[in-house]
Amino acid sequence: MNPELRGRVFPSAPPYLVGREKVREFARATASTSPLSLDVEAARAAGHADLVAPPTFPVVVQEATLAQLLAEPGAGIDFSRVVHGEQRFSYSRPVVAGDELTATLTVTGVKTLGGNAMVTASSEMVDQTGAHVVTAVSTLVVRGDDA
Repeated sequence: MNPELRGRVFPSAPPYLVGREKVREFARATASTSPLSLDVEAARAAGHADLVAPPTFPVVVQEATLAQLLAEPGAGIDFSRVVHGEQRFSYSRPVVAGDELTATLTVTGVKTLGGNAMVTASSEMVDQTGAHVVTAVSTLVVRGDDA
């Protein structure tokens, strides 16, 4: 793993338009039963403009930014040896259907531990007005040759 990745900012991924059916599909796939993610009227009655995405939904948007990192020729990341180590989210507001999210990835950490490499990347997502919505932080573990 290339330690010089730390601090690198990748270009913004193309905007992702959050659709109602994608929110519903993600909710069903993650066994969410929240009416806010399934019923437009329930979401509006709770004060939201549209369906509210489940809390882990931004990983869908983050995937495009992580793909840039994984495809970087100088990164030294063998995708066949990558496992997802940790995921967390920091919200300014919920993601709702109709949001157009633009994500920018920054590599915030690179370290070696027990023969494995770990890279931590933060994807900051803003809406169509440029307002922060959520930051998704992922730690990927790249297994060493003996792991």
